Amino acid sequence: MKFEDTFKHKGLRQKLVDGIMLKGVRNEDVLKALLKVPRHYFMDSGFVSFAYKDQAFPIGEDQTISQPYTVAFQTELLDVRKHDKVLEIGTGSGYQAAVLLELGVRVFTIERQRKLFLKTQALLPLIHYKPRFFYGDGYKGLPAFAPFDRILITAAAPEIPVELLQQLKVGGKMVIPKGGAMNQDMILLEKTGEDEYKESKHGLFVFVPMLNGTSNGNNS
Repeated sequence: MKFEDTFKHKGLRQKLVDGIMLKGVRNEDVLKALLKVPRHYFMDSGFVSFAYKDQAFPIGEDQTISQPYTVAFQTELLDVRKHDKVLEIGTGSGYQAAVLLELGVRVFTIERQRKLFLKTQALLPLIHYKPRFFYGDGYKGLPAFAPFDRILITAAAPEIPVELLQQLKVGGKMVIPKGGAMNQDMILLEKTGEDEYKESKHGLFVFVPMLNGTSNGNNS
């Protein structure tokens, strides 16, 4: 597979990032990370020409690659620091994981859709991104690797999963879109004690639902 990141791609990326900055994202490190990640590498062939539009697009298995603004917003809210241990629930295309890796954190990413898991697990190392990949149920997280400094959920959950709360370090932060099918509140959860949390809402978003279990890709 041949990957090309041309001056045109970089120019389109700069225009995209300028637009995201106008929408209110101010964290310079996050904006720089978005500038570095070639989003067109993560798009299905039919959508490559739209890679630098600030929109979500299908990636198969009823999943989407998130809108770049949403990726930037969630990442800014997560407030990572270099070398943080970050659990991402919902690998999807791998775009969000790549943005996190550009920020110098250690990414543990879990995907429940087997076809997407295999596709992204093959893609990211080819373009020099190396998170720790896991195929499994995002609701269960990765207790064997806990605790995590940060947890990022990239799908809509009706409630905050208790097992994930238990895997968050005291002083850690979780970002999760919480709500029903139509829209969700973007929640920032800060763990202030073993069983103590501070919760704040940061606007309405629309995500695909977070589902229990795993899928081998044969479901309709």
